[in-house]
Amino acid sequence: MKGKNLTTLLSGLLGVVVVGAGIILTVGYHKLQETALSLSTASSTVATLTEEVGQVRGENTQLKDALEAEKERNDAFQERIDEISGTVGKLDKLARTDPELLQKYSKIYFLNENYIPSALTKIPTEWTFNNKEEYFHQGAWNHLEAMLEDAKDDGVELRIVSAYRAFEKQAQLKSSYLVNYGSGANAFSADQGYSEHQLGTTLDLTTESLGSGWTTSFDDTDGYQWLTENAYKHGFILSYPPDNAFYVYEPWHWRYVGKDLARDLHEDGTSFYDLDQRELDEYLIDFFD
Repeated sequence: MKGKNLTTLLSGLLGVVVVGAGIILTVGYHKLQETALSLSTASSTVATLTEEVGQVRGENTQLKDALEAEKERNDAFQERIDEISGTVGKLDKLARTDPELLQKYSKIYFLNENYIPSALTKIPTEWTFNNKEEYFHQGAWNHLEAMLEDAKDDGVELRIVSAYRAFEKQAQLKSSYLVNYGSGANAFSADQGYSEHQLGTTLDLTTESLGSGWTTSFDDTDGYQWLTENAYKHGFILSYPPDNAFYVYEPWHWRYVGKDLARDLHEDGTSFYDLDQRELDEYLIDFFD
């Protein structure tokens, strides 16, 4: 009897265990389903987010490319503006520079009696021979002063015999030469209107020891030697070198033509009057620089 009851009890317990296990398995299964569903949903969400991130990245890349392209267009536009502004600035600068300053005179180009340089400055008498009153083009004076100072620093005392000459003054000078030398004066003196001195950028030089100047012996002085080696650095050239086609050799006669042109003439070993006028005019824009 006891054995039967034990069997019945064990059977009941086993049933309870089986039922409980079934319930647990069922609950576990549902949990697994819910988890799988959640994972599936999460995976789908991740995939969606990944796709959206990819789209955003693509949009960002397109936006970046568009911005870079726009920047390139703006840069190119700014370069064009700068180029136009530079051109306008150069044209304005050229318009304000006297075109007569690089013309060929000396029996080629005529400068009329009404021409006067835009501005003249009085040369300090410490630089003129016998403290004579002389004037030079104001725009080029700083270059002349620098040249005289540099020569002095090198132990060379240059003096100015003659600088700016008005049309009338040149006429008077030429008349006096004709009286004294006859037609021979044409070999060394320009008629009024053909003298570089009227520009205000030309001067005749001597040294303290040589005296009044206007002599070819000037080329035997330290002053002339210094000028041949250094004058171009300050924008000055020798207008009438040996064997020129216009006047006798004038080692004392120097003209300011701008640093760029003076440098190129020095380096090429050519003379101002050897160049075509169109070539000379190209240097006009930087004449006073």
